[in-house]
Amino acid sequence: MAEFSIISRYFQSLTPQNINVGIGDDCAIITPPAQMQLVSCVDTLIAGRHFPLDTPPHAIGWKSVAVNLSDLAAMGATPHSILLALSLPDIDEAWLAEFSRGIADCCQKYGVQLIGGDTTQSPTLSISITALGWIKPDQAILRSGAQVGDVIVVSGKIGSAAYALRHPHSPLQHTLDYPEPQVALGQALLGYASAMLDISDGLAQDLGHILDDSAVGAILNLEQIPVADELAQLDLNTRMQLVLGGGDDYHLCFTISPDNLKKFKQQHAFELYSIGTIQQQQTCLYQYQQQVFHPQILGYQHFAKASD
Repeated sequence: MAEFSIISRYFQSLTPQNINVGIGDDCAIITPPAQMQLVSCVDTLIAGRHFPLDTPPHAIGWKSVAVNLSDLAAMGATPHSILLALSLPDIDEAWLAEFSRGIADCCQKYGVQLIGGDTTQSPTLSISITALGWIKPDQAILRSGAQVGDVIVVSGKIGSAAYALRHPHSPLQHTLDYPEPQVALGQALLGYASAMLDISDGLAQDLGHILDDSAVGAILNLEQIPVADELAQLDLNTRMQLVLGGGDDYHLCFTISPDNLKKFKQQHAFELYSIGTIQQQQTCLYQYQQQVFHPQILGYQHFAKASD
């Protein structure tokens, strides 16, 4: 099956009618809403590195979209559309049908449209998706706005995907295969949160980006970090390795003033967990039940060497 046959059979139908020019031409053309800025991001998923080789194709399609929407959610943006670059070692029509269905299901749930892309042959399965969204000028929630005294909050249970990666076919497998980007929460936090990102490379490393970019430190209360029952049964060191260094959670981690947090909770019913506070001293102090704790953690980094 040739490239254009793949596009026509599996992806052409995913473009809705309200796009000026969509799949099938050299470029997509869309008309942005008035008084809105374009927000864009891209993520690449490679078989055997970002997902196990035996991951179902529907889950791969879903996750490849979801991880990008999570980046948009982390800035409070409204997702609009995606572009797909797909590299395949060979043509498996059953695989393509399920993969495209996974993309379509995630797009449908979050109101997103596939507007273009590219397919090519490669020794390794690789999926790159660019996501586009909108936000009002000067409204985006950045990593650099955390203030001393802010509360550190996460939007769900942490470490579940890392546990599932170590324990295939566990009850937590769905958290690894089908992450749920917190799009509605990200939008609701506009005007409330001072800094925000999504947890993709591990809570410690990702929170560290906020601390570095905001030139502040933190006190993290480890017993307040929410975990699934499967993790709660592990010894503390193993649990913290998964929670702080595991990654692939795609929950939001944000900082917010105590007053804004109180107001937000009065107006919204999102699942939120306060896990620490921002401090002036530019270090991250880990505490477990008010005792200093020294976890052995390492979030995911591309190109990192063991000696680094």
